[in-house]
Amino acid sequence: DAIPQVLSGQINPGRVFDRTISLADVPAGYQAMDDRTALKVMVTP
Repeated sequence: DAIPQVLSGQINPGRVFDRTISLADVPAGYQAMDDRTALKVMVTP
């Protein structure tokens, strides 16, 4: 539900996500969360 608000700039994703990765790096994002080096990862197209 928050995606439209993030995309429009109403919500600053920096406050929600602590890492941004590309779609190709999704496995690395899951690994970072598993390793506890990231809490929330945002995937960009």
